[in-house]
Amino acid sequence: MIRVAEYRHLYEKLTEVTPPKNVMVDEPLRNHTYTRLGGKADFLVTPETYEQVQEIVKLANHQEVKFTLLGNGSNLIVKDGGIRGIVMNLKKLTAIRIDETSIVAQSGARIIDVSREALKEELSGLEFACGIPGSVGGALFMNAGAYGGEIKDVLVSTKVVDRDGELLTLTAEELDLDYRTSNIPDNGYIVLEATFSLEKGEYKAIKAIMDDLTFKRETKQPLEYPSCGSVFKRPPGYFAGKLIQDSDLQGQQIGGAQVSEKHAGFIVNKSEATASEYIDLIHHVQATVKDKFGVTLEREVKIIGEDLN
Repeated sequence: MIRVAEYRHLYEKLTEVTPPKNVMVDEPLRNHTYTRLGGKADFLVTPETYEQVQEIVKLANHQEVKFTLLGNGSNLIVKDGGIRGIVMNLKKLTAIRIDETSIVAQSGARIIDVSREALKEELSGLEFACGIPGSVGGALFMNAGAYGGEIKDVLVSTKVVDRDGELLTLTAEELDLDYRTSNIPDNGYIVLEATFSLEKGEYKAIKAIMDDLTFKRETKQPLEYPSCGSVFKRPPGYFAGKLIQDSDLQGQQIGGAQVSEKHAGFIVNKSEATASEYIDLIHHVQATVKDKFGVTLEREVKIIGEDLN
């Protein structure tokens, strides 16, 4: 844990970089994750400009303080012990700009909202994203996709901050986008904005696709409970949800965490679950499917933070 004197010193340094309203101390991260799980962050900062992002990264480096990027917490489990040091959330970087058939969206914007802006301008290519709950930054981080589309299909370039706090502009090809992966985490990049190239379409046709995908999502996914979305990647030749269902795991519960009765590929926070209960249920599902079918389920959701002492 950070000592009181270090807390005060770091708080003063952070508030020199970004206004005090953007710096929260001992903030419960369950308030900032879709699963409603997670202990406290020593400091949660929500910068409002690219320059503030750069300066916070440089400050963490200079002070030798642990730094973690939270994103919008949609495909993430934060452990019950929380996260030490500085945690950054880019939820205030939400601008979306349209230039003919291109859309430039800041990393904190929801990818759902970007798809809706595309619809307004009769731009086609982001229909698949109309039900993805994550941010633009998170969508690039994991090359998010659904219903046959994925980010790499439409991404042109991105602006990022590297581990040294330097601003870089990268092409989509430089991110090594693949099925639910990119080189963003390995390189420690912080996505600031993304440029997407779309095609002119017809409003009614685009809306019809989006309405159909929204209907499928709302009828098949357990949106009535907090969750991290799809927990596992699709194993080659299989569907994760079908394997879990055929393993008689649907409805199984550890504490307040439950394998969804509506969609077996989801684990929901049904009743004030802890992160450890949620993670234990993930491990139980993996072990059971491996034992019954010999298939290893790889997590799509990211787990960060510390266990409770």
